[in-house]
Amino acid sequence: MRLLPPAPGGPGRDSPRHLPACRPVLLLVLLLSGCPGPAGVAAGSRRPNVVLLLTDDQDEMLGGMTPLKKTKALIGEMGMTFSSAYVPSALCCPSRASILTGKYPHNHYVVNNTLEGNCSSISWQKIQEPNTFPAILRSKCGYQTFFAGKYLNEYGAPDAGGLEHVPLGWSYWYALEKNSKYYNYTLSINGKARKHGENYSVDYLTDVLANVSLDFLGYKSNSEPFFMMISTPAPHSPWTAAPQYQKAFQNVFAPRNKNFNIHGMNKHWLIRQAKTPMTNSSIQFLDNAFRKRWQTLLSVDDLVEKLVKRLEFTGELDNTYIFYTSDNGYHTGQFSLPIDKRQLYEFDIKVPLLVRGPGIKPNQTSKMLVANIDLGPTILDIAGYDVNKTQMDGMSFLPILIGASNLTWRSDMLVEYQGEGRNITDPTCPSLSPGVSQCFPDCVCEDAYNNTYACVRTMSALWNLQYCEFDDQEVFVEVYNLTADPDQITNIAKSVDPEVLGKMNYRLMMLQSCSGPACRTPGVFDPGYRFDPRLMFSSHGSVRTRRFSKHPL
Repeated sequence: MRLLPPAPGGPGRDSPRHLPACRPVLLLVLLLSGCPGPAGVAAGSRRPNVVLLLTDDQDEMLGGMTPLKKTKALIGEMGMTFSSAYVPSALCCPSRASILTGKYPHNHYVVNNTLEGNCSSISWQKIQEPNTFPAILRSKCGYQTFFAGKYLNEYGAPDAGGLEHVPLGWSYWYALEKNSKYYNYTLSINGKARKHGENYSVDYLTDVLANVSLDFLGYKSNSEPFFMMISTPAPHSPWTAAPQYQKAFQNVFAPRNKNFNIHGMNKHWLIRQAKTPMTNSSIQFLDNAFRKRWQTLLSVDDLVEKLVKRLEFTGELDNTYIFYTSDNGYHTGQFSLPIDKRQLYEFDIKVPLLVRGPGIKPNQTSKMLVANIDLGPTILDIAGYDVNKTQMDGMSFLPILIGASNLTWRSDMLVEYQGEGRNITDPTCPSLSPGVSQCFPDCVCEDAYNNTYACVRTMSALWNLQYCEFDDQEVFVEVYNLTADPDQITNIAKSVDPEVLGKMNYRLMMLQSCSGPACRTPGVFDPGYRFDPRLMFSSHGSVRTRRFSKHPL
């Protein structure tokens, strides 16, 4: 059954979101406009297709890829797996905005999952959406662009254009209203609402996304390259698995690693407030959540298999790059926090990243430090577009994928988050400090308004460090040596070499004020690093004034 038919006139119809098919004249225009094709693509051959598969809340540190046996075989083993892939903000909307724009949160201004936090707001739509990498692919490179699934958490809000709003740059639009669901949801199909119920055979969202994606491959134009972004609800709550998978992993429990169910000593007060040991009910709850999350991923594994097989059947697999990643990590019991994300630790900021495609040798693992702000620049590079023409903060890792020699790459990246919550005391948890949110019944809270922090994550030949500062009355600092302490149990802020501490503090200020090419400058542990005190200030005022803006819009 075709669930997403092309609108009248087909995919080549002449409208703002459906440009004419690539005739020879248009091809010449595209070549002159800056999309001649990536290095290694022969003149006259069609540019590569790209598929981006994005899951929701899938961790890398706690075994999040374990259920995805087919995905690992079809993408990871056929290409490259990145062991050091990170997000600059461990929350859905800011992270997804970073993927689309190639920018750090302080440059796209999406700070949380609310309209007030710029999540799919009118301001986002006017300022950022026209400059996303899919918009560039469509307008500058002539790609057919297809979106299916969760976009941004507040997409479809009446105060921001409702479901009629279709972001600039998408030829085909099949977007979920607001946050992840599996049944009883509404989709925007090219700006028109369609409601779904709870009949598994026609409504289960992961399967619906698989079906409409296969349909697109059947009716798309064969004269233009295509970009597909498929954004699944899994493994986000409410963790509703397909019926055939609801009894899977019955003997699986959340990993009891070294930082599971221990007190977060010497950490920010929000981590220290967690009750240790956790209650039996909390442990039972998080184990059940862990199991259900894995169950939902089995349908994602099926989606990947169907997509790869269809691309192979149509003869397009060898000319298609496929990226698989998540918008943030997740924790289940680490430092006695039951379930959530939003924290600065590896389990929340580190994500899976697998890529296969032309020129990528199979069965490779890269330790290079990559971030989701690099996805847009990489995909534009694949299309042959000069990333320097954009204001993106990220870098193309296409040279890593194809094994370029003598490659200079970053040694650090920025992680930043603005805590949610109001500066008042929760009446149900009067013993806690003001501003807490995301609280469990036993008053263990996962967030607070002053859970606002910025970090430098450094990985170089000699250093594997994380340096973080909180915007609170203490200006609390956390530092971890992940070579000696991969579970981030011991905060060494008070014992680390003062020179190293000073360098990291300075680099944090640099990254928090960076924009575009300035975000790609050498880190303090790179050979090319030079200290320049003039960079401490910008036309916007001092770095520290800009760092934790409460009102970015």
